[in-house]
Amino acid sequence: MRLRHDLVYDAPPQAVFAMLADPAFREAVCNAMGVVSAEVTLERTGTGFTLTVDQEQRTDDLPSFARAFAGETTRAVQHEEWSDSTSGTVRIEAPGKPTTVTGTVTLRPEGSGTREVVELDVKVKVPLVGGKLEKLMSEKIVAGLDAEQGVGAAYLKGA
Repeated sequence: MRLRHDLVYDAPPQAVFAMLADPAFREAVCNAMGVVSAEVTLERTGTGFTLTVDQEQRTDDLPSFARAFAGETTRAVQHEEWSDSTSGTVRIEAPGKPTTVTGTVTLRPEGSGTREVVELDVKVKVPLVGGKLEKLMSEKIVAGLDAEQGVGAAYLKGA
């Protein structure tokens, strides 16, 4: 399943990139998402960075068929590689689960602000219910991105 989600910020791309490269921002996003636990590792690399967010997420809001697949909680490990301040790659793994999420994140100037474009391929290799699980995963990803945008808007305003 293809997923595209745009986030718009009232700040220039360099400020949005600096925010995305701040481990404290990433931890605040995890808190806003209500994850059980999260470990954020960020390493600056030249003009970019490498990020890993290893988090344990609640599954109590999932339908019973999905909870049976995911468990009481589920682990998601998000990897981002940014070679510069304009774009990066994303990979999300759920260890032990037949899922893959891969894609890109791009920052584009828009007026005096920035449009962050997230484009992902979400795949769940489970017979019969894989499509339903992909839809649920996509909804969870969008909810996480919306939480990120809310935290990001406050972060960029200095709150």
